[in-house]
Amino acid sequence: MQLGFIGLGVMGRPMALHLRRAGHPVAVWARHSASCRPLLEAGAVSCGSAAAVARRSQVVFTVITAGSDVEQVTFGADGLAEGFAAGSILVDMSTIAPEMARSLAQRLSLHGVDMLDAPVSGGEQGAIAATLAIMVGGQATALERVRPLLELLGRKIVHVGDSGAGQVAKACNQMVMVAAIQAVAEALHFSRTAGADPVRVRQALAGGSAGSRVLEVMGRKMVERDFDAGVEARLHHKDYAAVIAEAHRLGVPLPVSGQVGQQLNALMAMGWGSSDTATLLRVLEAGRQSR
Repeated sequence: MQLGFIGLGVMGRPMALHLRRAGHPVAVWARHSASCRPLLEAGAVSCGSAAAVARRSQVVFTVITAGSDVEQVTFGADGLAEGFAAGSILVDMSTIAPEMARSLAQRLSLHGVDMLDAPVSGGEQGAIAATLAIMVGGQATALERVRPLLELLGRKIVHVGDSGAGQVAKACNQMVMVAAIQAVAEALHFSRTAGADPVRVRQALAGGSAGSRVLEVMGRKMVERDFDAGVEARLHHKDYAAVIAEAHRLGVPLPVSGQVGQQLNALMAMGWGSSDTATLLRVLEAGRQSR
């Protein structure tokens, strides 16, 4: 299939390379042309605008930070909507608000274009290994058309429901995962303050019912004081803002997520947004030191 890809960052670059290495022609565009270099070396074609990418593509993938950015790339000047032919598909794999996903899908449908919101979980390593979990909202018929492409990117593909449902599932993913990171941070901070070695506490917890992937990966980063970003905390802060806004719109109480959101706010206020979310441990430590 003729493919397009926009958003060649930490996640998007390896995903686009998987599609290209599978033999699909891939057209790319980026605001910073240097981002395209690995794809061009793999045989992709560089375009001068998002619209030009759409003109060359049956399916376009986007992996962009914020909903406003996805909207701009889709409906702004020289955006995808200007280049899409009827029957094309936009697969947005960004993490954005469900309402934004629904709005974009509805507006694209007026052009005869299908949109799938298909956010992912698994991080950079999942993107590199093509083991991502992909949560899809949108028309089942559109998903079946692109399923062979998604299978090049992920190990588990779940059609959650109509437009926006993929983003709802991703919001739930972030709620559970970041709350778990906060819980690990609290446990390790408590253990040190209470006089127990956090390294040994983590080892003990890993063998019991508290054992988890979050404890394994993020707990290790915390006890080793490794706060270099795997996923930058500012991205989880952005995701939690969308979760809280959607909960407010629906009138749904999220007491745990609300508290975790406040901890992420504190992390950002301390200037640690470019660090790993394991830095939630440092937020707790800073609070204790200030007393």
